[in-house]
Amino acid sequence: MQLRLIDTLRREKRARDDRRAQDKALRQADPTRAPAPVYLGDDITIQDSSLSPSGRWLLAVVEPKDGDTGRIGKLQKYVTDSGYEEQVDERTRVGRNAPTGQMLRLVDLHDGSVADIKFDALPGIDVDPLAALRKAAGKDALKGHRPVSVDGFQWTNDGRSVAVEFDSIDNKDRWIATVDFGTKTLHSVHRLTDPAWVTSHFGDYGWLPDDKTLWMLSEQSGYSHLYTLVPGNAARDHTPGNWEAARPRFSADGKRVWFQCDRKWPGDHEVCELNLASGAIKEITALEGVEDFTLSPDQRQVLVRYSGSYLPAQLAVVPADGGKATLLTDTRTDAYKARNFLQPQYVQVPSTHGAQPIWAKLYRPAQLEAGKLYPVVMFVHGAGYLQNVDARFPYYFREQMFNQILVQNGYVVLDMDYRGSAGYGRDWRTAIYRQMGHPELDDYLDGVAWMVANQQGDPRHVGIYGGSYGGFMTLMAMFRAPDVFKAGAALRPVTDWTEYEHGYTSDILNTPDIDPEAYKTSSPIEFADGLRGSLLICHGMMDDNVFFQDSVRLVQRLIELKKTDWSIAPYPLEKHGFVQPDAWLDEYRRIDALFERTLK
Repeated sequence: MQLRLIDTLRREKRARDDRRAQDKALRQADPTRAPAPVYLGDDITIQDSSLSPSGRWLLAVVEPKDGDTGRIGKLQKYVTDSGYEEQVDERTRVGRNAPTGQMLRLVDLHDGSVADIKFDALPGIDVDPLAALRKAAGKDALKGHRPVSVDGFQWTNDGRSVAVEFDSIDNKDRWIATVDFGTKTLHSVHRLTDPAWVTSHFGDYGWLPDDKTLWMLSEQSGYSHLYTLVPGNAARDHTPGNWEAARPRFSADGKRVWFQCDRKWPGDHEVCELNLASGAIKEITALEGVEDFTLSPDQRQVLVRYSGSYLPAQLAVVPADGGKATLLTDTRTDAYKARNFLQPQYVQVPSTHGAQPIWAKLYRPAQLEAGKLYPVVMFVHGAGYLQNVDARFPYYFREQMFNQILVQNGYVVLDMDYRGSAGYGRDWRTAIYRQMGHPELDDYLDGVAWMVANQQGDPRHVGIYGGSYGGFMTLMAMFRAPDVFKAGAALRPVTDWTEYEHGYTSDILNTPDIDPEAYKTSSPIEFADGLRGSLLICHGMMDDNVFFQDSVRLVQRLIELKKTDWSIAPYPLEKHGFVQPDAWLDEYRRIDALFERTLK
């Protein structure tokens, strides 16, 4: 009625229609013009997209707009410049914000058509590996295929093919598939599945210059290795062995590849070069502590970032074929170089629990006094996925210096790459599945026994300390092996895994609603009644990773259990990683005082 009665509306609509028609005609006549907008719907959000080199195809990752993100945690700030207590939003807890499954849509920019790419071609997507746990927890069975996330695209240079990586939300599968643009379907080319979880740390993949051959890193042999495959054929492992390959860089012709390797022992990180045709592999560096590297534009040299136990990261240049390294930097001051640092000894502790020997750093006097027993301190590194027993400058460099002070004050110290640490393959990584704190404690008990048998350690005076995961393990040691550990300093510790974040925790323990027993087995607060030694808890009150609430809840539990020999030091202005020197000094003075009081 309005268009019939109102001339102005009618003229404006006609002008809009004419402009739209003219724009369409111009696009059809000139393919170099920008394509028309494509609308994917008002019920989804676009999470990612990737355009083909030719500009014709666009892949869009979408997910439902109404997905439940879970309740956001609140972090309390007590010391503020306003004088009032304040709150800031933090994160949700594990299982309370399960990621929403994503969808993939293919847009043809020639005609603006949109096609949903179905995931049915991904092998095993319709099989629920958590079905038994889901049933035991009284949960409904999954309907349809498992939800997945789309985690990246790799186009060939000619734009005719694209490889897409998919990860199952339950963390059990990783697929790489190609897209058939004619049929708008997927073709699976590789599946990596694991009853524990598939790690994202070895997810590199891409195309060789021939635009026909895919390369990828995969743990399918039990260790991260470099594979190539032509879609439709089996993958070929180019770097077999009980060691790990990482960060590959290919030559321009695709015939050679450089990558990080640890072939000699898990802590010796070098740059290796592989000739794809012959299969020959060689180390082109002998620096032990390679952190990263990059190829020169002419691919005749390699720029290497390397480090050492007390050597912060430096730069060197090495011929791409191998040879003498030219050291470019030394950022240490004269005062730093003049210090007499105690170098760690790299040792292997035999496992009595069926594991490989456990690599460890030993800190001790050059000469042990005959007949003397030394108090033992065990250091526990944090996690995420971390290796601390290697020849590089450690993430825990402060703790390394503190370990030297402990040795100077009469202790012997052991720092172990317990099961769950990086650098030792899939079985080592996943040994903690559904039982965090148990295999690791077995490894530390083996470490204590080795120190007693080989380093004149005093079995009556054993202490333990560490932060984050190391704080968690300190609690597990103090609560579950009180006859061995007389004192422990738990720094920013996880006490209840149901309070931690989703991505990390759900890999290892699934989610609390499906696998409550794994969380009960793995949470120190469940074992607090076992405390008999002396416990120090240190925690930043603004910790945005492991919430201060973890320690507060444990304190209430210890009070109700009528435990007495424990203390807590809160740090009002510190987050997970301390920043202020005053806080670091206060924390380590307290640890030192604890050990002096209880272990001597």
